Amino acid sequence: MLPTVKIWALLSVSLCCLSQPGHLKKAFRCPSTCSCSRESIMCVGSSYVPRISPNEINSLSIVNGTFSEVKEAMFAHMSSLQLLSLANNNIKALPRDIFIDLESLIELDLRGNALECDCRAKWLMTWLKNTNATVSDVVCAGPEDMKDKRLNDMTSLHNECVSTDFVLHQSVMSESLSVDTFSYKNDVYVAIAAPSLESCMVFQWDHIEMNFRTYDNITGQSIVGCKSVVIQDQVFVIVAQLFGGSHIYRFDEDQSRFSKFQDIEVSKISKPNDIEAFQIGPDWFFVIADSSKAGLSTLYKWNSKGFYSYQSLHEWYRDTDAEFLDLDGKAHLILASRSQVPVIYQWSRSNQKFVLQGEIPSMEDVVAVKHFRIKGELYLALTRYIGDSKVLRWGTKQFAEIQALPSRGSMILQPFSFKESFYLALGSDYTFSQIYLWDDEKKLFDRFKEVYIQAPRSFTVVSTDRRDFIFASSFKGNTQIFEHIIVDLSL
Repeated sequence: MLPTVKIWALLSVSLCCLSQPGHLKKAFRCPSTCSCSRESIMCVGSSYVPRISPNEINSLSIVNGTFSEVKEAMFAHMSSLQLLSLANNNIKALPRDIFIDLESLIELDLRGNALECDCRAKWLMTWLKNTNATVSDVVCAGPEDMKDKRLNDMTSLHNECVSTDFVLHQSVMSESLSVDTFSYKNDVYVAIAAPSLESCMVFQWDHIEMNFRTYDNITGQSIVGCKSVVIQDQVFVIVAQLFGGSHIYRFDEDQSRFSKFQDIEVSKISKPNDIEAFQIGPDWFFVIADSSKAGLSTLYKWNSKGFYSYQSLHEWYRDTDAEFLDLDGKAHLILASRSQVPVIYQWSRSNQKFVLQGEIPSMEDVVAVKHFRIKGELYLALTRYIGDSKVLRWGTKQFAEIQALPSRGSMILQPFSFKESFYLALGSDYTFSQIYLWDDEKKLFDRFKEVYIQAPRSFTVVSTDRRDFIFASSFKGNTQIFEHIIVDLSL
């Protein structure tokens, strides 16, 4: 038997342990570079941010140090903190929302640091506007254009800290040569020319599933182009074919499908390569660029009952593309050709026909012409399969080259824009396609992103439900649908 004294000693220890709480509080050890009291901690001259764990303090100063970074959630356990000083260190950036848990904060001192007022400081700029605490002057050490400015006074940064990107949204399991889009009764549709399937596929945007779904299928032979025209609530799709003639289909609302409406005169069109539809005054037209050796690009006009041949243009020149544009307030038409430089026609109001006006000199072997505007200025994007593709700007009386883009194997240089971002998509049959972004300071396009598309033939913008897409047709692969997204660089 144990002696009575030992029994009482063991019993006392057991009772003592049972009387203690289940979670013993760890004793706080004051960091070596700090002086601590019950309610405050003062750290001076530290080369790192000391590990501090108590949550009852109301004053914390970590000053005159050499550290440049502060860890995320460092103050998450200090909800009672009222005074915080991080003055005279070498802090260049603070983690996003690092002060969000400081509910009792009254005063914050950030003076004497090397804060970079770039995208990483965007959250801090916003927080300074919304906090009730008194905050010292937060002076920017960089970038150069922000140096010595007060972040407290700013409502926006010079760089708004947003970028853009193109991410794959959907693939259509078919090759294609062209894509066109139209809207009808609050719905958005896309017509895709798919020669391998001998069809013009019509897709509709699904507002529930948030993707493009099959709606109708116009069949034919060697379809190379599908162009939509909406005239007085009537929807037409012009279907250009290499064989069997070209046709026009009209949407039948009762049957919810497209039905053949009219044949296009076969004698006029031998090898259609592009369709351009446009309106001059109250009149609707479309032109088909014919690329055969004996071809005859032809203008057609709507007469309330159908489209009829209105004017023959540019015989024997193997036209590859037609582009309608407004030039100095007058309607013009540019035809690109593999056999000569692009030619410019001007609409004559007196005889109601296009009249040859001139040409774009020194621009041989142009396969496509597209126009675009940036802040009111008119530009042309000229696609060349051999050599460099060109960007031209309209001056007082002529177009002048401003940029050359290496483009061996390119069949399309397509300008497009979303909001205030202006792009060029340069397709390539031999390598990655390039997307260029306009630099407003340099007044030139810079490389922005590479995308892989097999033998791209067109890039078409489609916008719906506040979302922006670019359809990339492919002659040797699937048709790709990319979504244009905004990227917040401050995150």
